Amino acid sequence: MSALEQVFARCREEGRAALVAYLPAGYPDLETSVAAVRAVAEAGADVVEVGVPYTDPLMDGPVIEQAASQALAAGFRLSQVFEVVRAVAEAGAVPVVMSYWNPVLRYGPDRFARDLAAAGGAGLITPDLVPDEAGAWLAAADAHGVDPVFLVAPSSTDERLRMTTEHCRGFVYVASTMGVTGARSEVGSSAEGLVARTRAVTDLPLCVGLGVSTGEQAAQVAAFADGVIVGSALVRTVGEDPGLDRLRELTAELARGVVNPAAAPPAGAGA
Repeated sequence: MSALEQVFARCREEGRAALVAYLPAGYPDLETSVAAVRAVAEAGADVVEVGVPYTDPLMDGPVIEQAASQALAAGFRLSQVFEVVRAVAEAGAVPVVMSYWNPVLRYGPDRFARDLAAAGGAGLITPDLVPDEAGAWLAAADAHGVDPVFLVAPSSTDERLRMTTEHCRGFVYVASTMGVTGARSEVGSSAEGLVARTRAVTDLPLCVGLGVSTGEQAAQVAAFADGVIVGSALVRTVGEDPGLDRLRELTAELARGVVNPAAAPPAGAGA
C-alpha cells in the first residue's frame, strides 16, 4: 500500500475526508517555504502539495501566480523542490508535488521520479499533462514507486473520466470549476455532480480542488469527496503573515471542517 493509499484509508477509518494543503516551494523564499509546509503539516494537513513555481501557470489564479513569480525572482531552482518535499515528510504529512510538465521534462522524467521518491515524495500532480501523452512519466513513476495524479474537470466526458482515472494512482484531482485556482465565496455547484460521475468509474479517492478557502467550505466538500484541496487561501496567508501564525490558524480551521462536517466552524480567514 502506497503512502497516499495509507493516508486515505486512515481518513476513511476515522470517518472524515483528508485535508490536502497546497503551498509553492520557494515562496516567499526557500527558508520560509520550508517552515510553511512544516506548519501546515503540524496544524492538521494530511497531504501537502508542494507546487513548482513556473513562468506560465495556466491553471493558477493571481495569488499563486504572484507567489510563483516571487519565488522565481528570489532564485528558486527546481532541485530545491525536493528539500521542501523532505520537510513535509519529516513533519509527518504525505508530500506530493504539483508541477507543469515542462520543468519535469527538462529535469528528466526518470531523474525527477527518482529524486522525488528519494526525498519521500508520494506522487506528482500534472495539471497540463494528459494520460494520452504521459507515457514517459508513467514509466518513470512506475520505476520509482511514485503515484501519477491526473485531473478531471466538469467538461470531461464519461469516456474521458474512465480513461483518466485508469491511469491515476493515489487519488484523482477533481477540478470543481473550469476556471483557475483562487478562493471563492462559494464552491462550484458542479463539484458534487462531477464527483458522482467520477465515482461511478473508479474506486480511487476523489479530492476536490479550486475554490475552497474556509472551514465551512471544506465541510461542504468533505460531505461528498474523499479529500479537500486548499491552495490560494493558504498561500495568501503566507504573504500576509510570514510569521505563519495565520497559516497555522487557517489550516486548523480547515482540518476541523473535514473532520466534522456537521459542526463546521463559520467562514473565516482566507476568503
